[in-house]
Amino acid sequence: MLALSFICMILLGTIGFLLIPGLCTDERLGFIDSLFTATSAICITGLVAADTGTTFTFWGQLYLLILIQLGGLGILTLASAIISSIGLRPSLKTEIAVANTGSTLPFLPSRKLIRDIVGFTLLFETLGAVSLYVTWAPTLGWREAIWPSIFHSVSAFCNAGFSLNHDSLMGFADSPATLTIVSLLVICGGIGFITLEEVFLWMRAKKKRDHFRISIHSKVVLYGTVLCLVIPSVIFGIFEWNQSFDGWTLTDKFTNSFFLSATCRTAGFNTIDYGTASDSTVLFTMVLMMIGGAPASLAGGMKITTFMLLGLLAWSKIRGRSTVDFGNRTIPDNTVQRATSIFVIMTTLMILALFGLQFFDAPRGQDGQILARMFEVVSAMNTVGLSMGFTDTLSGTAKVILVIMMFVGRIGPLALLTAFESRYRSGSTGVRFAQEDVLIG
Repeated sequence: MLALSFICMILLGTIGFLLIPGLCTDERLGFIDSLFTATSAICITGLVAADTGTTFTFWGQLYLLILIQLGGLGILTLASAIISSIGLRPSLKTEIAVANTGSTLPFLPSRKLIRDIVGFTLLFETLGAVSLYVTWAPTLGWREAIWPSIFHSVSAFCNAGFSLNHDSLMGFADSPATLTIVSLLVICGGIGFITLEEVFLWMRAKKKRDHFRISIHSKVVLYGTVLCLVIPSVIFGIFEWNQSFDGWTLTDKFTNSFFLSATCRTAGFNTIDYGTASDSTVLFTMVLMMIGGAPASLAGGMKITTFMLLGLLAWSKIRGRSTVDFGNRTIPDNTVQRATSIFVIMTTLMILALFGLQFFDAPRGQDGQILARMFEVVSAMNTVGLSMGFTDTLSGTAKVILVIMMFVGRIGPLALLTAFESRYRSGSTGVRFAQEDVLIG
């Protein structure tokens, strides 16, 4: 259901670009570019084969935004339903009942789940659109600012990264208000519905002076998000202080450092030209793109919980502990194993995709672009949408590879999680062989 729902939406989106009149300002997109654009929109990636602002008419931009919204709500609803149901293992409920500490993952009936997800989405997108409109109207015009505000708000909250500007948000690098609004929309869309729901319940309980314990899942997400905002902000500032940020005011340097740390993990908006950025910035951005956002969110990547668990696993081994602990709780071994498996599988797929791009594009006289191709692959696989200006130069075969990467990157982690969970519940194969150790290190 997960895979087929996205395949059907991508096919319908592609057919729409091919057949619906009036979507493009000039000639209609070809099949490959239509497939690429529809996949990027449905998988809320943000990579573009044609400039959004100049290639599409208003109706084409509206059609693109509808695809983004459908893709965002689709993955959010399915992911929240699956992960919420996984949190209902009897053993976990028994532990919670004994500990009397509250719900670990909130389970919601399907109707309430969908209603709350749509409600959260529309609330944040409306607030974002109004805020951007107030910020842009004095310069763009009170009428002209309406559509850009709506488009960028939806694109930001859905972590899609599509922009009506040919240079993304580089023209707003000196607008702290714009960058702050977009950053907050990206962060809210990237921490996940489950975490948003728990934070809302915690705030309501605190107001009523009741007790509500935020789950370990949400604590890992929140702590990881803070770390991935603070530390990268400092690192980006150091790397680009005298390069891309050269000549900017101190306020603009700090604002853009924070903006890059908030958006490069999943959203795809940029205020600097990655084609001229330092190699250190490009490599660090690829690491953040792989980390991504939270499970059951609009963000891509391998998920921040995966990387947090891998870090906690390494820390526990350094301390000589046999279990992975966080917040006075022990993380189940099978959860840590799933995180490790997802990391290994997705890293392997990115390496294979990079070889594919090298094989099909290098013979076309475009050799020596290994870093740019790696950047494209990591961006596509983790549904981020950032580019070093290399996407439109790729061959049709290379674009098809990126289409596959965007699709796998969007449903891959969740599909793997579901498969591993089903395997775990069924008791695997029921066969365990005798142990024999292997030397490492």
